[in-house]
Amino acid sequence: MKKEKILVTGGTGYIGSHTVVELIEAGYEVEILDNLYNSKIEVLDRIAEITGVKPVFYEVDLKNYDAVAKVFEGGKYDAVMHFAGLKAVGESVEKPLEYYENNIGGTVNLLKCMRVSGVKKLIFSSSATVYGDQGVAKLDETMETGKGITNPYGRTKYMIEEILKDLSISDPEFEICILRYFNPVGAHNSGMLGEDPNGIPNNLMPIVMKVYQGEMPELSIYGDDYDTPDGSCIRDYIHVVDLARGHIAALEHMKSGVKVYNLGSGHGTSVLEMVNVFEKISGKPLSHKIVGRRAGDLGELIADPSLANNDLGWKTELTVEDAVKDTLNYLNHC
Repeated sequence: MKKEKILVTGGTGYIGSHTVVELIEAGYEVEILDNLYNSKIEVLDRIAEITGVKPVFYEVDLKNYDAVAKVFEGGKYDAVMHFAGLKAVGESVEKPLEYYENNIGGTVNLLKCMRVSGVKKLIFSSSATVYGDQGVAKLDETMETGKGITNPYGRTKYMIEEILKDLSISDPEFEICILRYFNPVGAHNSGMLGEDPNGIPNNLMPIVMKVYQGEMPELSIYGDDYDTPDGSCIRDYIHVVDLARGHIAALEHMKSGVKVYNLGSGHGTSVLEMVNVFEKISGKPLSHKIVGRRAGDLGELIADPSLANNDLGWKTELTVEDAVKDTLNYLNHC
């Protein structure tokens, strides 16, 4: 039986690279398109070391339509997994035009090339930010999206979701799956792959890593006066390997039209709890301080993952403790 060939945009990035590993290990043929803006070419060697397979790689920017079109001319793909995009919330506030041009413009170019070449299966990397502030902690796919989004990054994800719905209406042959992530953490248990953003990190775990390594003086915890048990923000942290496996489950359950699924654990962990877990497992105190609330932060955000559990037969298997252990293992290898 011929292996399906999957094009993975952003495949050298944090979530993309872990998904590439899971795809290869599940028997798929994988090719990667990435501009290396927020990732490193060495990731290809690490993927090869884990899987025994080094994927074909195209250093291409999705904003360059002609270059993307050439990639599609070179090989017939059965499906596309689309991770590529700028993702720093703070930076998106400072550079909104760049975020709209890159995330939305790049996606439109990708979709045009898919349409021309007859590739009609797409899995899109979206985000829980599309829900905005629902006034409740637990979020499910029936909720209205687009209102109360606090930053341009989140709005690009919402707008792309709307574009995908419009595309599906115009061409019912498209099979589109939108996966809304909550808070990915952790690393591959080999220690070969993990989160290694270029520049100043924005998410909790990369900052914790840099503080642990002495590259940053301390972790700032934004607020201890939220209506949560310890006053700090609560988030649904999902191990990146569980998240990657969610994409395989989605790929194996593709249907015509647009399907939307939350990928999260369904359980919340506060920032202070995460600090405590990291300190306990590492055996080292983590320098941190409480500062004022950050604009746009919500007190509690947790996924209701029951739809993905039921439709895709997927659920998280790894814990926050596993994520911290794997992160420390990655730090010891990199």
